[in-house]
Amino acid sequence: MAQAAPELQRPYAGETVLPVRDESAPRPVARRGLGAANPDERLLQWGVWVAALALAWLVTQRLLPLAGLPWFLIVWFLCGLVMIGVTSVLTARRVDLVDRLARTVITGAAGLVGLALVSVVVYTVRRGWEPLLHGNFFTQDMSGIGPRDPFTRGGVAHAIVGSLIQIGIAIAVTVPLGIGTAVYMTEVGGRFARVVRTIVEAMTALPSIVAGLFIYTVLIVALGVPKSGIAAALAIAVMMLPIIARASDVVLRVVPGNLREASLALGASRWRTVWHVVLPTARPGLATALILGIARGIGETSPVLLTSGAATFMVTDPTSGVMNSLPLYIFSTVRSGEPMAESRAFAAATVLLGLVLVLFVVARLAARPRSAKPKLRHRLRAAVPVLRGGVPTPWRKR
Repeated sequence: MAQAAPELQRPYAGETVLPVRDESAPRPVARRGLGAANPDERLLQWGVWVAALALAWLVTQRLLPLAGLPWFLIVWFLCGLVMIGVTSVLTARRVDLVDRLARTVITGAAGLVGLALVSVVVYTVRRGWEPLLHGNFFTQDMSGIGPRDPFTRGGVAHAIVGSLIQIGIAIAVTVPLGIGTAVYMTEVGGRFARVVRTIVEAMTALPSIVAGLFIYTVLIVALGVPKSGIAAALAIAVMMLPIIARASDVVLRVVPGNLREASLALGASRWRTVWHVVLPTARPGLATALILGIARGIGETSPVLLTSGAATFMVTDPTSGVMNSLPLYIFSTVRSGEPMAESRAFAAATVLLGLVLVLFVVARLAARPRSAKPKLRHRLRAAVPVLRGGVPTPWRKR
């Protein structure tokens, strides 16, 4: 019997034959998404900005009378945009052209904001670094210290303590009121909730001097309360309350509705659902709302100027009389016109920046989700007795 051709032979039972790849066939080309650049395009991007740098120097230094670094940076950025557009038209698709231009504009805007922030911080620290080198600046007050006295005498301890006391009272007042208002607008709703939301949105644009005048008229003029730290704290609270309420309202509205439905399906009341499910889920966002409120209140000067008064000595009782704070100390010190007093004011501004940074970090750490938390379904199972008002009981294994 003639032997079969090799290409017609079949493998034995159980034998696996792998297909042989044809090397002559063209390989599929992977599609490249927007924003993904190969090495040639990266080199082209760097070359575009180098060429734009040379063109900006030629325009500002030789062709047009545009002296100064700001004009040079502006012309450089505009030339970079033009050259990116030209090279993209020649080497890429239209969608790539739009993507590169939009990415460049957004990156430039972000860089401009970062540059402004860094320049403010660097300028403030540079103007006030000399008083910061002395330890007494953080431990002494300005009692008996003149504007021309050396930096080895006096400090801002009284202003730091006053700012902490005032912002602490304002936080204690605004956090329950602001979050409670947000819970009412989000969870209760109704016709009156829409009115409250409109008032809160209108109060977010309230000028700070109006808040100071309100507390000054109600407490100091009408009720006869003297200028004190508690009056300044209430004025700061008026500024912080709409910010915290509005931000908390936005955060609570983005909590998934199925979490509320799951809690209600397990037999929980509306109040226990809000307390045990909605608020813990929105805790990072509520911390952000608190940070926004602190940022608005801790740097206000005009409400404090009208309600607290300036003191050069240490005051720890917010109800006893005038109390100084860092913004008020900066305002009153920089008005003297003396170089040494201005240096003290910039040093106090540096301390204020550091204080705000510390408060932000503390708020973020307090709202950071724990990695060891159980999964949501286990939390819901364990929360059923608590939501119903009973005593937790262990679940039986199925």
